[in-house]
Amino acid sequence: MEKINLSEELDYDINQLDLNDPRVLDSISLNKSDYTSSLIKFLIISSIAILVFFIPIDGSILFGTIYNGLIDLLDRLIVINGVQVGSLLICTIILSVTGITSFIGKFFSKKGSKMYNYYEKDSIIHPFLYLAGGLFITLYFLEAIGIYDAPDIIVGASTGEMVIPGVVIGVAAIIPVGAFFIPFLTDYGAIDFFGVLLEPLMRPFFKTPGKSAVDAVASFVGSTTMGIIITGRMYKSSTYTEQESAIVATCFSAVSVGYALLVMETAGIGQYFVITYFSSFLIAFILAAIIGRIPPISKKRDIFYNGRIQTAEERKEAKIKFGTQMITTGVDRATKRAYTSNNMPKRIFESIKNAFPVLPKVITLLCSIGIIGMIVAEYTPIFDYLGYIFLPLVKILGVPDAMVAAAALPAGITEMFIPVLTIADQVAELSVKTRYFVTTVSMVQIIFLAESVVVIMTTGLPVKFKELMIVFVERTFLAMPFAAIFMHLFF
Repeated sequence: MEKINLSEELDYDINQLDLNDPRVLDSISLNKSDYTSSLIKFLIISSIAILVFFIPIDGSILFGTIYNGLIDLLDRLIVINGVQVGSLLICTIILSVTGITSFIGKFFSKKGSKMYNYYEKDSIIHPFLYLAGGLFITLYFLEAIGIYDAPDIIVGASTGEMVIPGVVIGVAAIIPVGAFFIPFLTDYGAIDFFGVLLEPLMRPFFKTPGKSAVDAVASFVGSTTMGIIITGRMYKSSTYTEQESAIVATCFSAVSVGYALLVMETAGIGQYFVITYFSSFLIAFILAAIIGRIPPISKKRDIFYNGRIQTAEERKEAKIKFGTQMITTGVDRATKRAYTSNNMPKRIFESIKNAFPVLPKVITLLCSIGIIGMIVAEYTPIFDYLGYIFLPLVKILGVPDAMVAAAALPAGITEMFIPVLTIADQVAELSVKTRYFVTTVSMVQIIFLAESVVVIMTTGLPVKFKELMIVFVERTFLAMPFAAIFMHLFF
């Protein structure tokens, strides 16, 4: 590929370069002054990204501290009847407006209008889900400020109380805060540097580029939503192909450390945190190696968002032998990325601008689908009946309290906490093996309606709802034998 000296060709249109192609980055050359300043920029900005997303401070990730701090600040701003409801009120307004405008935009607005275009790609069912989300959070808000006694089936501890504060409000803060900090991670060399180092590991095992390891870590130490949002950004910037983005979103968007601890404590196995989390971490990566090689994910195309087809030669060329060359190549590509992404305020503005149109749809669907899923899990016997599908394998694997464990597993499609909640009132009677098995499988199912499914679909990732349901079943059945092996080894 022809060399391009951007230091000399100052009027060169960088937009015509596909900077997500490593070969293009390698073809760029800079003079010593530009290279040095860009190297410093890469090191400083990437260090900020690593500090924000990955380094625990007093047991907490800074990113989590920031978005939780934002929620606390908003809560204090508005107090009604002695209750701090700032963030809840803002979300209630957003969801209610989304519910109303979705009907107008989908069924009554003029073709070509802004409202029509915003809701155009939604199905006919979406407006009803948006309206349900607006109604649910309004009832929850009125209950919270003490002026209306809302139905417990909607606002109770196992339905609205679980979904709205923990998921809806949390994601509403994660999206804008994440949009502000994501450019620090993706646009100034950090992804490129770690991508080179991890390519020899990720490509042969998981069929994904080395950069995907950053998504995986972001989910484990941060949040599921954050990992998926990063994946969506990488896909739409033509960094991942359809297949790569599908693998990353459905396999690496695992639960965060903090949430995992809460789940384990609920199951009464908090004292076994290390072995439970380590084994679930290992199982998640084993499943990732399998899921990417079987339908429906294996059927996804090796094509980028911009239409460019990824070749076998391109995947082969991305691999660099272990040694000092990996570090030098990683630093070189990261430095050139930092040079071509020189306007940080503009990058941050564009990131936030792209995030806000997604936010109302995501949190409204999280509210409606999440609460509906919880209602089904808590107030109907559907998941008990579905448990019979898993019962034979549970018995074969030697899991004690087989029917209880089998009935808990399908409930994971609603929210990863639900399988454990279904056994929470039986913790004293159930075997520790049963509690470990249910907890571990639920932590690696990954696909659940209250968060990951909604975020994957609303961020435009190339995975259909039916495919996500198939992947959920695949992950559940595949996880069960591995969880049983560890169960018998540890207990």
